[in-house]
Amino acid sequence: MSKLVTNAELEESPVYVPLHPFDEIEEQDVKHVGSDLSPPELVQQAIECLPESFDKELNGSNSFFRYWTISDYSRAYKSGEITPKLVAERLIAAIHESSNPPFKMSFFIDYNTEDILKQATESTLRYEKGLPISALDGIPIAIKDEIDCRPYPTTGGTKWLHKFRPCTDDACCVKCLRQCGAILVGKTNMHELGAGTSGINPHYGATRNPHDPSKISGGSSSGSAAVVASGLCPVALGVDGGGSVRMPAALCGVVGLKPTFGRVPHSGVLPLNWTVGMVGILAGAVEDALIVYAAIIAQISSSQPTLSPKVYFPLLNSAKPISDIKLARYGEWFNDCSDEIRECCTNALDRLHKQYGWKTVEVTIPEIEVMRLAHYLTIGSECSTSLSPHLEKLDFKELGWDVRVGLAVYGAFSSKEYIQAQRIRNRQMQFHKNLFSQADVIVSPTVGVTAYPILDDALKTGELDYINGAALVRYSISGNFLGLPAVTIPVGYDKSGLPIGLQLIGKPWSEPTLIHIAFAVQNLYLADCRKPQVYYNLLNTN
Repeated sequence: MSKLVTNAELEESPVYVPLHPFDEIEEQDVKHVGSDLSPPELVQQAIECLPESFDKELNGSNSFFRYWTISDYSRAYKSGEITPKLVAERLIAAIHESSNPPFKMSFFIDYNTEDILKQATESTLRYEKGLPISALDGIPIAIKDEIDCRPYPTTGGTKWLHKFRPCTDDACCVKCLRQCGAILVGKTNMHELGAGTSGINPHYGATRNPHDPSKISGGSSSGSAAVVASGLCPVALGVDGGGSVRMPAALCGVVGLKPTFGRVPHSGVLPLNWTVGMVGILAGAVEDALIVYAAIIAQISSSQPTLSPKVYFPLLNSAKPISDIKLARYGEWFNDCSDEIRECCTNALDRLHKQYGWKTVEVTIPEIEVMRLAHYLTIGSECSTSLSPHLEKLDFKELGWDVRVGLAVYGAFSSKEYIQAQRIRNRQMQFHKNLFSQADVIVSPTVGVTAYPILDDALKTGELDYINGAALVRYSISGNFLGLPAVTIPVGYDKSGLPIGLQLIGKPWSEPTLIHIAFAVQNLYLADCRKPQVYYNLLNTN
């Protein structure tokens, strides 16, 4: 740290917030959408970009497994085959079952049966009248407990934070979903204060991986990834400050989308890391990530100071996938993972070239380790500063051991080091701008290891596993530190049947291209998707 950051000689001026100017970039097969549209109107615009999806029969007779999508729910509701109220009743029963022995999956920190049924009953009545608000009407969506959502306190995975910071209103992104008629089903578990990568929380339990409940789900948006992977919700919201959406998405075998910094209003999100943290989306399918992305980018509050860059959606219903895509690969970095992940992700690039003719361009990303340290210093300093008014009143026995250590380290960073880190941010933004002149996206594995075992002694104290933690976060940093959009898509499994994800990092504001590419990757792997060990089929009519 001292050599690479504190005492480094840097010419660049500091950049404290990774806001990117909106430059018109040539993107293939996109449509311009009015930025003044309401959330339901934006959702409809996204729906019109989707292909005619093949119908998955509700009795589950398809030859391969795939997750129910928002479109599946919407069609089932409109046809009367099932109602939002019945889905909500099944959901509540599934949450109860998964929370108790023998499962103890610890998906949720809080959920309110009465509130869920109230929302579902109102949605059912709208469908009975033939007046659903949007395609999200009646869709169960879970919210990470770092985002304000009435009627729940926002704990940040702690036992104390909500006492100092009461939740008085929905976060902006939650308001958008509520305006679309979504059923907000509760607050998902998370790594305490978002300060870890395992998803093991000593206060609310370790969120277990639906593909193997003896393994971690990843963090910090652990519960949001796991509820999607287990079939409880087609979509959930998380917050990504250092890969906290993408890491658990990859470990649990689902899609994780982190938009460009400033694209989604941040009002109502715990201010734990305000220049690196962004609301993100976890979904069973790329098209569902697009639909929810469309809803939550709406500018619904005139008092909320946000950027208003032009909005484009990808035309996923185009006859052919987009062409002439160049994928930037930094070999030394790409290969710094387990053998199985490297082979799986390399095979994905080969398949993309064979199927679509996309080319992989070998590049070098300078000073990656320096960027990692600068991000760690930034996220730690911001977390410590945010919590400092409360920590003086706090009994540290209320914190897990890993968070105690983390906060002690964060509090030791100096103002000089923070400023140096922001100079490094500027330097890296220039490096990446040059790199994107050679390619459309940067490609890498999402994580360096697949889900590892939950140890019994970590359940009560939290976990300090810096070796696995470093491997998990290795590929996530630029998306957060530099404010770039990024997405992870499942591309296979290791020998133990644990999911592997491929990550794509895009140019600022290039979500349409990123989603196009992710959708093309998804289509290559549809028949390879495996049903998790813990899975709830909420739409089955048998």
